[in-house]
Amino acid sequence: QVQLVESGGGLVQVGGSLRLSCAASGRSFSSTAMGWFRQAPGKEREFIAAISWNGMDSDYGNSVKGRFTISRDNVRDTVYLSGNSLKPEDSGVYYCAGRLDRVGILRRVASDYRYWGQGTQVIVSS
Repeated sequence: QVQLVESGGGLVQVGGSLRLSCAASGRSFSSTAMGWFRQAPGKEREFIAAISWNGMDSDYGNSVKGRFTISRDNVRDTVYLSGNSLKPEDSGVYYCAGRLDRVGILRRVASDYRYWGQGTQVIVSS
């Protein structure tokens, strides 16, 4: 089992940067593919990024491609999300998610992930 806790959210100016962290606990992190999703008021949960269990492969949603980077540290059991050139539409609650995989499969659908954090809110001022 894996427990996930996000941190690093807050207020950021348009054009600024963010760095979110997701701390994992449990014995299965090294066998867990990870992802980031966000949800804005009145909108569906949106895929942001995914990374394989060993960090060798990653995938990004179209709205953040070229601006956001997902990474992981399996020694510290932590996943990160960095973003640049933030826009007002980047606002929302960001969720860390995990799914058991040690093959390297990347998923973009929220229902494919079993483990979820509580979310951390990001507000990009306009």
